[in-house]
Amino acid sequence: MEKKRNAIASFIEKYFLHFNAATLVDAAKAYEKCLESGQKMMITLAGAMSTAEMGKLLAEMIRRDKVQIITCTGANLEEDIMNLVAHKSYRRVPNYRDLTPQDEWALLEKGLNRVTDTCIPEEEAFRRLQTHIFAQWKKAENAGERCFPHEYMYKMLLSGDLQQYYEIDPADSWMLAAAEKNLPIIVPGWEDSTMGNIFASYCIKGELKPSTTKSGIEYMTTLAGWYMKNSAAGVGFFQIGGGIAGDFPICVVPMLYQDLEMTSTPFWSYFCQISDSTTSYGSYSGAVPNEKITWGKLDVNTPKFIIESDATIVAPLIFAWLLDM
Repeated sequence: MEKKRNAIASFIEKYFLHFNAATLVDAAKAYEKCLESGQKMMITLAGAMSTAEMGKLLAEMIRRDKVQIITCTGANLEEDIMNLVAHKSYRRVPNYRDLTPQDEWALLEKGLNRVTDTCIPEEEAFRRLQTHIFAQWKKAENAGERCFPHEYMYKMLLSGDLQQYYEIDPADSWMLAAAEKNLPIIVPGWEDSTMGNIFASYCIKGELKPSTTKSGIEYMTTLAGWYMKNSAAGVGFFQIGGGIAGDFPICVVPMLYQDLEMTSTPFWSYFCQISDSTTSYGSYSGAVPNEKITWGKLDVNTPKFIIESDATIVAPLIFAWLLDM
């Protein structure tokens, strides 16, 4: 019996018939099939998806067990929480393509850091979090504890210290949803983020030790353990954007298979990437999925999809399909 679809999914199924649109439908159906067969799914977040307010749907994906692990950049980790506590001070700049260097400097002087058409308010967002995350870092260090970057964020969120600042419905924060479920998160290259820079500044001043925060190598070893435990039934890979958020976790399979000589390690069971990168000049983010076969990441028969489009358009449509909203 054909499943009755929600309005968005019905529209997509009826009119998204060719090219990238058809691939979107195929990828959504295959994602759904993975979950129905008991497989798990990793979502990777690159770019500025948290500032694009992807949390409005990603939080529900987390609550409804449509994603079992997330890999994201340090920016996406923190920017969802910044939006949670400082949303009213954000400023949209719809004419961002027309800005002159002088216009950009004026934004800087107002403490507004621009991400395409959206400016993040430094004082209300960065500095508001800084006080509370530093307290978590210092508390752990004094107790001789070491945690991953996302675990410190979880502690800060679950402490309730930030509730006084909430400026959006907390149900729309994917980080809060993840903290409440203690969802596994992998954050490669966390140092390349605002909170990572702030942590480094405290280390330079001698107020914190670098070892208080666990490293990227420890993230990889943790991911390896998670993958070995969960891959027997299959683990899919849903990649939003490119960069380190996708490159880092997908390598866990060839690492286990080749470097640890665990030759029974299953390949990723599903692969989909939403990207506007092109296959040229050696771009890994723009490489077609078949190239990953040569690196021991995907199998010949792994369902593979690449949707060459804007992730802020495509991902919400696929999430709406999966959530049956």
